[in-house]
Amino acid sequence: MTMRRRRAVGIVSSTLIPGLMLAAAYGAGFRLNLTPSYPLGLWRIEAVNRPVAIGDLIFICPPRTPAFTLGVERGYVRPGTCGGGMSPLIKTVVALPGQHVEIARHVIIDGRDLPHSDLHAIDADGRTLAPWSGGAVPSGNLFLHSDFPGSYDSRYFGPIPASGVLGRALPVLTLAR
Repeated sequence: MTMRRRRAVGIVSSTLIPGLMLAAAYGAGFRLNLTPSYPLGLWRIEAVNRPVAIGDLIFICPPRTPAFTLGVERGYVRPGTCGGGMSPLIKTVVALPGQHVEIARHVIIDGRDLPHSDLHAIDADGRTLAPWSGGAVPSGNLFLHSDFPGSYDSRYFGPIPASGVLGRALPVLTLAR
């Protein structure tokens, strides 16, 4: 084999093999979280073989709504493989269909305060944040939350369709936050 051919094989191998490994990991449900809402690092999507429940940490594709268009424009939601070119979100389910959500200075679900749910009038860049109006979680929807103070979650975008659930979010190799 000539030196030129060996170099070509080396270049192709050094780009093709990592690419195939990334594709295989993606196909196996592995995702990289680079947002501060949950620990940074490698996560895995696990199928949910039962109805989604309160307390479940899930991956979910956001719907194409004005709130998510704003989220993309402002960088709250990153580009990704979900519809509309958005990245899946990692969030905790905190209310299910029929539950009543009140939005005040913080979130109240069925009369109980949701810890770590203070609302912010502006984001980190000083832009106005409008909260969701509150009300009953509609059938087929979930109300989602993250304890991270700057999280873009249902406090601002409201309940979203449960049909977007990809699965439970399981940390594989993450950094403590």
